Amino acid sequence: MTLLAPLWLLLLIPVAALALAYVVMALRSRTAYAVRFTNLDLLDKVAPRRPGWRRHVPAAALLLMFALLVIGFARPTAEVRVPRERATIMVAFDVSASMSATDVQPNRFEAAKQAARQFVAGLPERFNLGLVSFSSSASVAVPPTTDRQAVLGALDRLSTASGTAIGEAVYSSLDAIAALDSQEETPPAHIVLLSDGSNTTGRTVGDAAAAASGRGVPVTTIAYGTADGTIDISGREIPVPVDAPALRGLAEAAGGGFYEAASGDELQAVYEDIGTSVGYRTERQEVWMWFVAAGMAFALIAAVTSMLWFSRLP
Repeated sequence: MTLLAPLWLLLLIPVAALALAYVVMALRSRTAYAVRFTNLDLLDKVAPRRPGWRRHVPAAALLLMFALLVIGFARPTAEVRVPRERATIMVAFDVSASMSATDVQPNRFEAAKQAARQFVAGLPERFNLGLVSFSSSASVAVPPTTDRQAVLGALDRLSTASGTAIGEAVYSSLDAIAALDSQEETPPAHIVLLSDGSNTTGRTVGDAAAAASGRGVPVTTIAYGTADGTIDISGREIPVPVDAPALRGLAEAAGGGFYEAASGDELQAVYEDIGTSVGYRTERQEVWMWFVAAGMAFALIAAVTSMLWFSRLP
């Protein structure tokens, strides 16, 4: 928390002085009372029971009110998460043959499609959402649109093929974003790329990361699968371990986040986290009203406790 008008905090000095004066007066009153009545046995029989700690509540609440109001005058600010009104999200989906590995049930491909459907359904309605599929090449299955059914339908129609062109997937996503930006005011954009392997064809991941960074479009990557994944090709069992380091490098170079998921449930949790991060932005806002509201609440406590317990206002 930072303060836009910190000089107002100087008013805390008289508040502190008032608190100190109250403590001194309370101690003196207690001492004088004890000196005046030295016969404690007789005092217990004839004197009414004193309110004890309750007598300090109205004064403490009043002092807290003053302190909170002073902090409010200093105009405190804090970072607040605010939902975005608009954004463009491109989901780049790996449809290479390795996605048919069954180390994730029922297989990587079907589990990933199911998690992606839930991600699509959970994004704000005003967000533009597009879909890129990639194997040996990349193609825009759905340009950025607010039509969620178009994206869901395209996800259902995806099928696997050979090759993994991660770099081309990033370039295709950037082109789709650029085509939308030429038509209207530019909203913030983000690419979410899911893959389980290394780049095997097309332009390099490094070039793609540089292109995304140059356009100010973060690329968040998800490494999906396990180190034990295999696929069957003509009766031969071929290992297809997930290549997390390559995807981590792409995310770091493009200013995005990196995630690993080894099951359908983990992938769904990753998508939920990504949806939250891209769906909100952090901005600094003044929060003085919370301090003023708290100060007024303590003023009310001071008034109510004073009237109920002592039949007077503080």
